[in-house]
Amino acid sequence: MNIVFLGTPEIAKVCLEKLYEKGHNILAVVTNPDKPTGRGNKLTESPVKTFAKSKGLKVLQYESISKEGVQDLKALKPDALVLVAFGQILSEEILSIALPINLHGSLLPALRGPSPIQTAILEGLTQTGVSVMKMEKGVDTGDVILQKTIDILPEDNSSTLFAKMADLGADALCEALESIENGTAVWKSQDHQNATFTKMLTKENAKLDFADTAQNIVNKVRAYNPNPVAFFELDGQKFKVFEAKVVKMENQGFQYGQIALAGAKTGLVIKAQDDFVEIVTIQAPNGKKMLAKDFLNGKKIEVGARV
Repeated sequence: MNIVFLGTPEIAKVCLEKLYEKGHNILAVVTNPDKPTGRGNKLTESPVKTFAKSKGLKVLQYESISKEGVQDLKALKPDALVLVAFGQILSEEILSIALPINLHGSLLPALRGPSPIQTAILEGLTQTGVSVMKMEKGVDTGDVILQKTIDILPEDNSSTLFAKMADLGADALCEALESIENGTAVWKSQDHQNATFTKMLTKENAKLDFADTAQNIVNKVRAYNPNPVAFFELDGQKFKVFEAKVVKMENQGFQYGQIALAGAKTGLVIKAQDDFVEIVTIQAPNGKKMLAKDFLNGKKIEVGARV
């Protein structure tokens, strides 16, 4: 099948790699423009661009594909546009050029929107999946051709789940495209009445609220790792939290948000609404990411202090 692939991050690169290995004729790869990163603001290309260049594939980049890329895509005459985490909204004109296929990181109609993988963890789900769907004007509303499920393990965070979903999604895309090519594809409309939605995860809502349940707090830590990273504030300082776990222990009069244990042997434990949360991996301001017990081996935090 002659395809134009549109994607940007690592999860998209994994899918592109699998499509390339399967022998699909990739006419061009469209990815977002290089972005300045790091202290030196060095322009950095996307994982998709790096892979495409390594295989000699044609690379197209637009600030706005709907404004700048229409004629380029029409000239390529693709059979399908394949999208994986591209990061731009496509106009109806773009969508009409060829069959637009999108990989979404949930079992639609659940978790439509920008953060399905993270939100699955945030909501404490034990299973999620991927959906291969036809793109249309609405957000993740198109007919679905194929879905695959995957378990979410208690130790999974967004980083580990993204990696698993990338492999799952790559297989799903290949299977879906093969069914389209051989004429066996069956498209099913979504049950829109049962749709649920996700929001963009931001630094502003990454702050941990210890008035919440311990499990919800731990889920938030998992969902926000590796980005934008959950945090709490103590004495005006911001501490990032990369790993936490629920601890059940006798409450000795602590209120939610109070530090119940703080030592190199006991670790850092904070009272939540119901149980307690142990902060396993932490990063202090201007410090390195480390085990909280190691941090407390050289730094003192007062028991009873409130975050």
